[in-house]
Amino acid sequence: MPTRLFRTTAGAVIEQDGVYHLAATADWDALLNADDIGEAVTGVIGRAETVAAGAVADDRLLAPLGAQEVWAAGVTYYRSRTARMEESRVAGGGSFYDRVYAAERPELFFKATPHRVVGPSGRVRIRTDSRWSVPEPELALVVNRRGTIVGCTIGNDMSARDIEGENPLYLPQAKVYAACCALGPSILLGRGALSPETAIQLEIRRGGTQVFAGSTDVGMLKRTADELVGFLYRDNEFPQGCVLLTGTGIVPPDEFSLQHGDEISITVTAIGTLRTVAQLGAAQTV
Repeated sequence: MPTRLFRTTAGAVIEQDGVYHLAATADWDALLNADDIGEAVTGVIGRAETVAAGAVADDRLLAPLGAQEVWAAGVTYYRSRTARMEESRVAGGGSFYDRVYAAERPELFFKATPHRVVGPSGRVRIRTDSRWSVPEPELALVVNRRGTIVGCTIGNDMSARDIEGENPLYLPQAKVYAACCALGPSILLGRGALSPETAIQLEIRRGGTQVFAGSTDVGMLKRTADELVGFLYRDNEFPQGCVLLTGTGIVPPDEFSLQHGDEISITVTAIGTLRTVAQLGAAQTV
């Protein structure tokens, strides 16, 4: 069975062969950046306490992130290319997305510092100056300081589509703000842990009723994981590694926008389900 790594309020929890091991004193960043993470995990398990599966219940989970920055790739699925072209056509930016989809160099952008990231059961933010905001469900690569992929998790790249569509130069405002990103629930360790047929599923519920559902699979990603990481690490340094969102292949219809209180669930079976709630601005409660 694959090994999963959880970050909880009690410390790191490692699931291996269906058994959960609490390593309360383990250093998260040191573990992800170990020379041999498999060997490091084995050593941690040897000193850990066996716990029940309830140790990784959603209300005990934190985002699987230490001091890592979060970056993102864009226009890596054909569906995303089409959506970006449509939303920016009036502003004259539609051709930018068509060209970057086919270009050698991918679109890469900074997404979040750790304090802008929420974990399972957290509240992702809808910008108060946006009329058209959506979640973007993505496979997220966990990369160590040396540029080696050590695992993957689930990411939600919250996006204000109207702001980016008005002018592509507004992308930082459409993408980077408080609670603009969610990660979790676990890190699935290993480079080749997911097959191309692995499904990424999104469900959005409003008042208990499903208002959107969609799916794609990892094999629809146009660029390889190594290609994206290779470009990100060119002339760049990540002392504690980073998390790289790989783009979305699920785009709700143009008439859809998130509302305050919407429940967002993103599932990749081997990793789990990342559940969050949308919140409009900072002052309201859900």
